[in-house]
Amino acid sequence: MLEKFQQFIASLTSSLDGGASESDEDAHPGRTAAAALMYHVIQADGVLRDIEKERFKEVLTAEYGLSEKELESLVAAAKAADSQAVDFYRFTSVLMSRLDEEERVAFIEILWELVYADGYKHELEENVVWRISELLGVSGRDRVLMRQRVQERLGIHGSGEPHTPASE
Repeated sequence: MLEKFQQFIASLTSSLDGGASESDEDAHPGRTAAAALMYHVIQADGVLRDIEKERFKEVLTAEYGLSEKELESLVAAAKAADSQAVDFYRFTSVLMSRLDEEERVAFIEILWELVYADGYKHELEENVVWRISELLGVSGRDRVLMRQRVQERLGIHGSGEPHTPASE
């Protein structure tokens, strides 16, 4: 599955950035939009755990092939963009113009991966994924299927409702 995920992100990079190789995040609106949405998801419950930050960075590094400096730049751009945004449309409109339906569904799967980075989902995280899905034109059915796929892959049984993790 990781291989499929990596292939998707590689295609996302190509689709979003048109193969551009500039390091300035302004030259990568698709990459920055995707990263801002990912960042918003990991901090949606109000608690940004180290494991969530690490998973976020792992996804960005592995899938975009970033150096440490490029990663720092993208993370900073994602945080800044997220903090300045009043809604998700600013980001989802960029992705809608660059991704086909299959890629948008795969992006929702990535968001679920980040939701479950700490082992459970919070209702606020679930709400954020729902809102992003709606703006990306991803059906409720596909959103739920992607959540179930991630839960199955990670061995999460039941609803994945919030609980107190053993190591916070």
